[in-house]
This record gives sequence, structure tokens and C-alpha cells, in this order.
Amino acid sequence: MRDSQTNVYCTAFLGVRIVASGTLRHVVSTVKDALDEGDLAQLLIFDDTTGKQIDVDFRGETNDVLLRLGEPFGDLSGTEMNHQPTRRVGRPKLGVVSGEVTLLPQDWEWLKSQPGGASVTLRKLVGEARRAGGKQSKIREAQEATYNFMTAMAGNFHQYEEALRALYAGDLDRFYHFIDDWTPDIRNHIKKLASNSFPEGDL
Repeated sequence: MRDSQTNVYCTAFLGVRIVASGTLRHVVSTVKDALDEGDLAQLLIFDDTTGKQIDVDFRGETNDVLLRLGEPFGDLSGTEMNHQPTRRVGRPKLGVVSGEVTLLPQDWEWLKSQPGGASVTLRKLVGEARRAGGKQSKIREAQEATYNFMTAMAGNFHQYEEALRALYAGDLDRFYHFIDDWTPDIRNHIKKLASNSFPEGDL
């Protein structure tokens, strides 16, 4: 069984109530021992990272259920594990790659006048752009996870569409306002998923 599957953090809902949360292994073991077959048939388990539902086959004993969790991924022992690159002893390569940059004369003059020269300044600018892009990517991923869960569990709730618009507009106050009277467990889980959906200054 692959740990990457059973160690996914998730939350299980029975109706509008949270009945278990933690790693998938923990959640499956907990609900399998605590709920009857009727409740297990209605149980919904969501990935805490993506907000998507995780399908679990609860037939058989707890160990049978846990063993099946790893089946879609197959056995990697004879494939990926044998193709890992050999690590060499010694100093790592710096990975510096030369290339052509086309700029206007005034741009080159500005770069040359910066502390460290053109190369250092360009690397700093690229680093800042990558960090800014990383923040935007994090926001988009959180928004998508929130959307996935909201659509599955709150799609028919009052002011659902208004809440979605506020989410994608980055308006934290309005978002919280629209979901304020929703069922507590669902509302609080939405807030958890949406925690990275807004600019840092709004939190």
C-alpha cells in the first residue's frame, strides 16, 4: 500500500456534520468502526487540499478497505524505484545557463548601474517575479479547492452564488458575510479551505 494515498489529509461528512478528519487511513479506520452500513453508504470524504471527493469502497473488514486504497497506484517496486538517478559525491553543479537577453539601450544602462551589475539584478527580478507568481498560484489553488467543496456540499445553500463571486473577487468580508448562517461544520470547513484564497492583507 502506498503511503501517499493513505496519508492524504481529508475530512468525512455524514450529512452536514463532520464525523472524522485526519489522514485517509485514520478517517477510514474511524468511520468503518463507528458507523453502520447505512451511514457508510451516505458518507462523503473530501481531500483537504483539493476539496474533491475521495471515493472509498467500504466492503469487507477495515483491513480490506485500507488495502484497496493503494490499488489504483499499482506496485512501484519494479519500475520507478529502479530508475532513481545515482547521486554523485562532491559539490553540486550550480546550474548556471547562459542565454541571450534582448533589451533596449536604456534598459541595459539601468541594469549596469544597479548594485552587482546586470546579471545579479536580472536574477533578483526573476526571483521576485517567481515569488509573486507562486503567491497567485497558491491563491488559485485555494479558490479551486473551496469551489470544489462548496459545489458538492453547499450548492443549494442560500447566497451560494454570491459567496462564490466574493471568493473569486478576493473580498474576504463579503465572503464571510454570505456564508455566516450556513451549517456550522460546512461553514467552518469552507473557511479552512479558503484560508489562502485572499491577499495576505485581508486576513
